[in-house]
Amino acid sequence: MGCFSFLSGRIVNKSRKPGSDIDEEVSGIHNVKLFTYKELRIATEDFSPANKIGEGGFGSVYKGQLKDRKFAAIKVLSAESRQGVKEFLTEIDVISKIKHENLVELYGCCVEGNQRILVYNYLENNSLAQNLIGGSSNLQFSWRTRREICIGIACGLAFLHEEVRPHIIHRDIKASNILLNEDLMPKISDFGLAKLIPPNMTHVSTRVAGTIGYLAPEYAIRGQLTRKADIYSFGVLLMEIVSGRCNTNTRLPIGEQYLLERTWKLYEQRELDGLVDTSLGGDFDAEEACRFLKIGLLCTQDTPKLRPSMSNVVKMLKGEKVVDDRITKPGLISDFMDLRVRGPHDTKPSAETTTSSYNASAGSGSDNQYNSTFSLASSAAATTTTTFILNLSSETSAANTKNFSFRTI
Repeated sequence: MGCFSFLSGRIVNKSRKPGSDIDEEVSGIHNVKLFTYKELRIATEDFSPANKIGEGGFGSVYKGQLKDRKFAAIKVLSAESRQGVKEFLTEIDVISKIKHENLVELYGCCVEGNQRILVYNYLENNSLAQNLIGGSSNLQFSWRTRREICIGIACGLAFLHEEVRPHIIHRDIKASNILLNEDLMPKISDFGLAKLIPPNMTHVSTRVAGTIGYLAPEYAIRGQLTRKADIYSFGVLLMEIVSGRCNTNTRLPIGEQYLLERTWKLYEQRELDGLVDTSLGGDFDAEEACRFLKIGLLCTQDTPKLRPSMSNVVKMLKGEKVVDDRITKPGLISDFMDLRVRGPHDTKPSAETTTSSYNASAGSGSDNQYNSTFSLASSAAATTTTTFILNLSSETSAANTKNFSFRTI
């Protein structure tokens, strides 16, 4: 699997007259095809529940067939979500400018009345979360397939981090945001939280957003975002793919609940091969699997500057670069077991809550119950006490605010 990429060019129908600020912002983004609401309603059979393939905090995703007979994933933004509008614009702006074999392809969008809809290429096999990481699926993931998936995701991230100008930080790399086509080629999706890094800056300071279990601790504490935050998330995902399990599983014994912590302990004991998914039945390259797990540990090291660049990660995964055995301890966000994310019967999330998913089952199951996307507001005390506050919504009272801490395992 190669790292193939090029820029994409599509046409905006400029004959449509924008009727609001968001219309004007979309019309200013070139390379985007505009669909009518009627076209997408027909494509999805009036947004039939039978065609719904996913649901997240910002709306629903439907499978539809366009006029050219192409199937598409049609992401309908919920009208109630104010923050979703911002993510809608971000996603269009980021993904419309780039194309890579390991990124989802944006066909276009719909901005009509209060409708905000994104149209992507449809991917037959949904996500890693549904099919491999704690999900249930009839798909078989051989070691060779997992190897190619890991390399493909790394190539996509290396493209975003190093080839695109300005560089793009995804901010929410996780199993449910890795979609699979009919050949199980991985595609990075959901660019609503993406940030662009200007060429003269080493980092940007921003409101923290991401998913517990994948979130880089130094970013959560200080709010200073660099590409190393994505690399940390990729390291966790790499371990999940090799092991076939979610990064947090409270049904396991205490010492095995956190995948990152478990991987480090087995690394110290020189028993990394014991972490490889047992469903492979021993049919895997043990040396290569251990190398992949070491790369995952390199990516999650406590000190961000020690984490390798994604281009070097690609080389290490392909065996073109030696993996450094001088691996330092990873950082781990812990003590979040009591966090309660709003359920379907709670009050609706406010603009402070950020949850989004292409697939319907990414968040299902007890293995995944703590992998919820959120926004984090860090207080001044957070940087000095290494304790920070998670605001589940702007309506959350001080008494209900949950605290959790960062530690090095």
